[in-house]
Amino acid sequence: MNTTAISADNIDALTTAQQRDGKYRNPAAMHKMGLTKSLGLMWRFLFNKPANTVPSKPIPVQLLARQQLFDAPDNSLFRLGHSTMLLKLSGQFWLTDPVFSERASPVQWAGPQRFHQPPISIDDLPPITGVILSHDHYDHLDYAAVRKLAAKTAHFIAPKGVGDTLIEWGIPAAKVQQLGWWESTRVAGVKLVATPAQHFSGRGLFNGNKTLWASWVIEDGDTRVFFSGDSGYFKGFREIGDKYGPFDLTMIETGAYDPQWPDVHMQPEETLQAHIDLRGKVLLPIHNGTFDLALHAWNEPFERIVALAAERGQTLSTPGIGSALDVKRPAPGEQWWLRAL
Repeated sequence: MNTTAISADNIDALTTAQQRDGKYRNPAAMHKMGLTKSLGLMWRFLFNKPANTVPSKPIPVQLLARQQLFDAPDNSLFRLGHSTMLLKLSGQFWLTDPVFSERASPVQWAGPQRFHQPPISIDDLPPITGVILSHDHYDHLDYAAVRKLAAKTAHFIAPKGVGDTLIEWGIPAAKVQQLGWWESTRVAGVKLVATPAQHFSGRGLFNGNKTLWASWVIEDGDTRVFFSGDSGYFKGFREIGDKYGPFDLTMIETGAYDPQWPDVHMQPEETLQAHIDLRGKVLLPIHNGTFDLALHAWNEPFERIVALAAERGQTLSTPGIGSALDVKRPAPGEQWWLRAL
């Protein structure tokens, strides 16, 4: 489990994380909303959100059984919701950003509530070789899920600082690896590279940007997968594609976007361009369909990315919640969201 890093001579300064005064910063200058706009946005979120930000009918969920996962072939992927993906590589299981709680929130009596239940419980999951974390926001780092996964997970791989949070929560330090951008590790034969993202971090009022955020390259033999975590569009995608592409599958955030926060989440047009920059073969849009985190209609990310992919001749896969996907030969998937309108 040795950690290695790409030579600094080969890394563009604009895709290198910067830390100053105990906080991580995006290399490029970020858009600042200002107090007045921030208060106005908060008011709209609390009292004037459009009704269509949540589905009017139940989200279809395909329930998963433990034996079904054991029987699945290698290079299978199961979408569990939002940015939580279960990957089976060389007979071993990997989870990205596991969130199983009812709400993506510091409390379970308020905050964004799930549109659907997970297709499988943590208790029914097989042993997990590794949990891969992108950053510490509540819709990506779930305290209850991490605590429950601890006993059945061999490794937790996280950006710098996020691993310290896991250790504070009781995860044995020997299970935790923390990587900076462009650092890599090999776990059970799988190569994991922490790659740049343009975002921010923090779980409270006073710990903003104390931990790093990252995207991830996942390599198992000739299988290559990209997991974006959360990110605005930036030149780093092209550099990742040049260094590690082409990718069999790119899992890229497509949801919770808004013109008022352009630097930290991508519009669907930018998601598709990021996929092209990464030299991806098939795009799986994630970060949607589970939580109400923005002001757009809950189904809008699907509609826009489907139209854009068709327009630009890009291959898209949209598996439903609980559906299986072959990473090497992903099926297009159905437009399942239409059943919840």
